[in-house]
Amino acid sequence: MNEIFIDTANLNDIQEAQDFGVLDGVTTNPTLMAKEGISGDDLVQKHYLAICAIVEGDVSAEVIATDYEGMILEGEQLANLDSKIVVKVPMTQAGIRAIKYFSNKGIKTNCTLVFSAGQALLAAKAGATYVSPFIGRLDDISVDGLGLIKEIREIYDHYIFPTQILAASVRNSTHILGCAKIGADVITSPLSAILSFLKHPLTDSGLAQFLADHKRVAAQNN
Repeated sequence: MNEIFIDTANLNDIQEAQDFGVLDGVTTNPTLMAKEGISGDDLVQKHYLAICAIVEGDVSAEVIATDYEGMILEGEQLANLDSKIVVKVPMTQAGIRAIKYFSNKGIKTNCTLVFSAGQALLAAKAGATYVSPFIGRLDDISVDGLGLIKEIREIYDHYIFPTQILAASVRNSTHILGCAKIGADVITSPLSAILSFLKHPLTDSGLAQFLADHKRVAAQNN
């Protein structure tokens, strides 16, 4: 796993992740925007610009249109906002057509709502920059989400596709470590899942012991 993205539209979380020092990019979607109370084209675009001002890496911005022409119109508007913008397109027939169009125009894309290796293959053939398999949602229906990442990795490596595997719907640290072991290029998750790696009882007890020893010796020297 080369990169860590945060999956949110919350500017405070994005700033905290950026300040943390390991953030490589951001993914968003209409649900995350709605959660922050952001609606309307002007406000949504301003919000994307605010995100781009915080982070140094790619920012996935999803189209709302479901038809080919609408996707092209929205996608070009989004791409023109900032060079960091990656146009996020759903895995549909119109979406694959749009990804091919954007690829030919040099516009970065993220094919979202991917749930099978076959869908990931189509996205790569169309020239997607990223493909987003939703591993958490697969786990929810008792399908092995990490197993899908492994399948896609095998296919992409076999044919040397440049499309990056962006593991999405990542729920916890177990998902993150599993993706890292399998070879996902990117994971995107809530900030809480990333920060959970900081916690370990032996780290906490070890630090407490170090501080206690320092305090004891300092007191003896006074």
